[in-house]
Amino acid sequence: MRKIATEEAFSIPEIADALEEVAATPSLDSDYWLVDAIYGAESKSPLRSKLLDLEDERLAEMDANGVSMHLLSLTAPGVQMFDADTACGLAELANDRLAEVVRRHPDRFAGLATFAPHAPRRAAEEMARAIESLHLNGFIVNSHTNNEYLDNRKYWPILEAAEDLDRCVYIHPRGPSAGLVGPFRDYGLAGATWGYGIEVSTHALRLILSGVLDRFPRLQLCIGHMGEAIPFWLWRIDNRWRMSTVPQRGKPLELTPSEYFKRNFVITTSGQENPLALDYSIKTLGIDNVLWAIDHPYQPTAPAVSFMDNAPVTEEEREKLYHLNAERVFHII
Repeated sequence: MRKIATEEAFSIPEIADALEEVAATPSLDSDYWLVDAIYGAESKSPLRSKLLDLEDERLAEMDANGVSMHLLSLTAPGVQMFDADTACGLAELANDRLAEVVRRHPDRFAGLATFAPHAPRRAAEEMARAIESLHLNGFIVNSHTNNEYLDNRKYWPILEAAEDLDRCVYIHPRGPSAGLVGPFRDYGLAGATWGYGIEVSTHALRLILSGVLDRFPRLQLCIGHMGEAIPFWLWRIDNRWRMSTVPQRGKPLELTPSEYFKRNFVITTSGQENPLALDYSIKTLGIDNVLWAIDHPYQPTAPAVSFMDNAPVTEEEREKLYHLNAERVFHII
C-alpha cells in the first residue's frame, strides 16, 4: 500500500544559519526556545542535521519503514521571524531547493511551498510561481505572523491566491502569539505539549467565525495533530455560536462553524497516534477529511507506521488515510 506522509519537515542551510543568528539574541518570543534548542551555539540537538538531510538518512529511514513519500514543508517557524524582505528572499530560495529535490525524486517527495505572509502581495506572487513554474503541491504557513492571523483583511491576497490556484494551505503550529502566550510561558506549555495546538486551533476558529470562508468558499485548509482538538469541540462550538449574545461582526455566517470545518478543512494524524482520537475524528469529519502524517523528524517513523498499519479501520479506509486523500488534497500523482 502506498504510504504518503503529509507533515514532514525540512530546512536549508541558509535558513538554518539565519535562525542561528536569531538564537544568538535572547528573546521573549515564544518561538525562541525552539530556535535556540535546535540552532543555538550550545545546542546538541540532532534535529538541525536531520532537517537538512533529504536524500541520505531520510530516504533510508523511509525505505526501512515502507514509507513511499514525504510531503515536505519548511520547518517552523519558517521565514516568519525575519523581516519581510529577508523572508521573501529565503522563501524563494527554499522553494527552489524543494522543487529541485522533488524533481530528483518525484516518486519519493512532493512539496508545500513557503511564503512570507508579512508581504501579502509578494507572497501571492510567490505562491503562483511555486505552483505554475515549480509545480509544488500546496502551501505551508506557520500560524500567526507578527502576532496577526490570516483573517486580517490585509492577508486576503494570500487566501485569494490559494483559492484561485486550487491548492491547500497547511496551517502549521508555532509558539503562541504575544497576546496569547502569557500563561503558556510556565511548565513547558508553549510548545507541542499544549501551546502549539491552542495556537493553531485559535487561528482556525478565527478564520471560521470571521466570515472569511464565506468570502473564500473554495479555500482548502489543513491542520495537523488530529485537528488540534477542534473535532472534539465542534458540538460545543456550534452550540455556543447559536446561543451567543455577542454581536457578530459584519454579516451573519452562512453556515455553522462545524459545517465550515467539514467543508474547508482536512486534518492529519501528525504526532497523535491515538486510535480513539482517530476513530472519533473519522466519525466526526468523515474518512475523506483525515490524512496520515508522521511529523518527521520530530516524531519517529516506525511507531507512526505501526499506528496506521494497525488502526481499527477497513482496508478501503486505510487506503484513503495512507494515500488516496493526500493524492486528492495535495494533487499528488
